[in-house]
Amino acid sequence: MPLSGLLHNPVFIATLVTSFVAQVLKLPLSYLQTREWNFSLLFSTGGMPSSHSAVVTAAAAGVGYYTGFNTPLFGLAFAIAVVVIYDATNIRRQAGFHAQQINRIIKEMFGGEKAPVEEFKELREVLGHSPIEALGGVILGILVNLVFWQLWP
Repeated sequence: MPLSGLLHNPVFIATLVTSFVAQVLKLPLSYLQTREWNFSLLFSTGGMPSSHSAVVTAAAAGVGYYTGFNTPLFGLAFAIAVVVIYDATNIRRQAGFHAQQINRIIKEMFGGEKAPVEEFKELREVLGHSPIEALGGVILGILVNLVFWQLWP
């Protein structure tokens, strides 16, 4: 099957739409919290909702709708979704906490002054998701799929 076949694959399209919706939703949700527009959120990890959780939930739900929820393929998709969501809420989130502490230690070492760029580039601190952000992604993935499968011919 050529790559153009992906354009006719309902699971792929629903997953792609879910990813787009999740990233776009980060803008107004962040604005409500900070009162500042942060367009870099369109291309970043972290934040509400979790696009990783939304995408893997959409993919698993799409596989379930398309092939049946009692198929081995859905079981595999569900297992992958659980691993990705666990990673986003635990491992990547912990890496973000580590980055916060490393950044704090470096700043303290330099007496509040920023280290020269050659020596230190501040680490990104928003890497993972809180459980609420992941849940938001899961709910979004399910909702987009419910709408998508009603509209798909």
